Amino acid sequence: MSSSVQRKRIRKDPAARRAEIVAAAAAVALAEGLECVTLRRIAEELAVRPGLISHYFPSAEDLVAEAFGSAATGELDRLLPADRATTTPTGRLARFLAHTSGEEYDAISRLWINARHLSRYRPVLRDRVARQEAAWRGRLEDLIQEGVAAGEFVTDDPLTVAVQLLVLLDGLGVHANTATPERPAAVLRLPRTTAERELGLPPGTLDETAG
Repeated sequence: MSSSVQRKRIRKDPAARRAEIVAAAAAVALAEGLECVTLRRIAEELAVRPGLISHYFPSAEDLVAEAFGSAATGELDRLLPADRATTTPTGRLARFLAHTSGEEYDAISRLWINARHLSRYRPVLRDRVARQEAAWRGRLEDLIQEGVAAGEFVTDDPLTVAVQLLVLLDGLGVHANTATPERPAAVLRLPRTTAERELGLPPGTLDETAG
């Protein structure tokens, strides 16, 4: 009788396994870029065979798009949670702008630059980029509308204000891939300055309430 003991192979629930794959792909995308998200690379990250990855994502393009979507959604949920917190709309907007105007935001800025470039040639990714743009725009517009309803903001066009702020953040983010001198404080404050002007807030309001 053999003394060796055969190890039982533990099968993960398909949903859990897929989530694990997407999480690993999103981490690689944020750290190294979407070009590094391949079936083989993610298999190496998870110490599994590439065939397991291709079982869930037969096309590498689908995995790349899912990696971007997961990373972008994760950042949006962290920066601007969908559930209404106990803080005021002004406080939540201040926090959002405080965390999207500095070096800590560079990783997600690089990811957006990367995704938009690659989406010129990859239809699946292009669709995911469009969906994420709509999600970020919608989340910020909802916050501004909430602030208007609460009497904190004054604007007749929350969507336009949301788009303005996101365009400014994109503009600041283009320097994420280059070695630039220290960014002037006035430039970093531009999204807050614009928000205060467009929403009828006294200058400095969003600095004071940022947390």
